[in-house]
Amino acid sequence: MTTTTMTRADAAVTLRAISRVFGRGNAAVRAVDNVTLEFPRRAWTAVMGPSGSGKSTLLHCAAGLENVDSGQVLLGDTDLTAARDRELTALRRTRIGFVFQSFNLIGSMTAAQNVALPLRLAGQRPSTALVRDTLAAVGLADRARHRPRALSGGQQQRVAIARAMVTAPDVLFADEPTGALDSSAAAVVLDLLRVMASGGQSIVMVTHDPLAAARADAVVFLRDGRVVDRLAGADAREIANRLASLT
Repeated sequence: MTTTTMTRADAAVTLRAISRVFGRGNAAVRAVDNVTLEFPRRAWTAVMGPSGSGKSTLLHCAAGLENVDSGQVLLGDTDLTAARDRELTALRRTRIGFVFQSFNLIGSMTAAQNVALPLRLAGQRPSTALVRDTLAAVGLADRARHRPRALSGGQQQRVAIARAMVTAPDVLFADEPTGALDSSAAAVVLDLLRVMASGGQSIVMVTHDPLAAARADAVVFLRDGRVVDRLAGADAREIANRLASLT
């Protein structure tokens, strides 16, 4: 396995011997098994593995959406595992952005209202200019007043990315962000993530698609809840071959 050592200042997220177990006794499943891993700042890391390898659970634990059973999760220097529920909620609204495969937009709200929602939930009054500029950054300035049903799947996902980015999070987590999109819409979303990463945004993305993973700076591979390899600068064919070897 290829490993990289970095200082705390270089790590956006640090996982220290984390485990997540579902069930008990003979029925227990170790979805994440004693994983130690660092996701670098100002870089885009893809996470891949066979079905059931624990990649989405790992992502949720790293983002503070799911508790670990043991180990430590650090967002920069902030210990998520020691944070209380109220503190975690505040962190998820300010320093953590999350994009889901299913978009999770509120159908009764316009694109602009969906984007503004994290700031409102954090007790802030979002400026019209900030919301407009955030939508413009994802190429949807002219769709601000449209509700999700009037947008294509790719446009909805770009609204979801804008919503995740409006708080200027330390890290953007994305769980299969192109999984529900056709190839053209997926390419637009991946181009957008590439621009963000090149601009210094830290991104951690789970994907099953080697073409999507090849757009990232590095790919981490899981099997049976454990990290088994890491590739940097690999093309889609190399990534696909490595993934196939894990099944």
